[in-house]
Amino acid sequence: MVTQITSFGRSGLYDWMMQRISALVLSVYSIFIIGYLLLNPDLTYEQWSGLFETTSMRIFSLLALLSVGIHSWIGLWSVSTDYIKATGVRFFFQSLCGLVMFIYVVWGIQVLWGL
Repeated sequence: MVTQITSFGRSGLYDWMMQRISALVLSVYSIFIIGYLLLNPDLTYEQWSGLFETTSMRIFSLLALLSVGIHSWIGLWSVSTDYIKATGVRFFFQSLCGLVMFIYVVWGIQVLWGL
């Protein structure tokens, strides 16, 4: 039996809800970016930089970045608990995934906010 120690949420329903909310955020963010690129075919660096200098876009991008972390963690946790039966191997895989996602989120925050 798999314990909920390595699960993102408190229950399967909470994980399912977080997976759907993060997918919605990522969908809206993707549609926005694609729309922006299509509406600005001669996009310059100054325009692109100006878009990401606004606080609202930084917050939106941060929300998308956190959604990627949440979405991928829940997905990888689900797949690893279903298909990796050896506890030690599963723990190593989940730890590695968690570390990589943490590094990506911290790195993304540094890029977005210039820290």
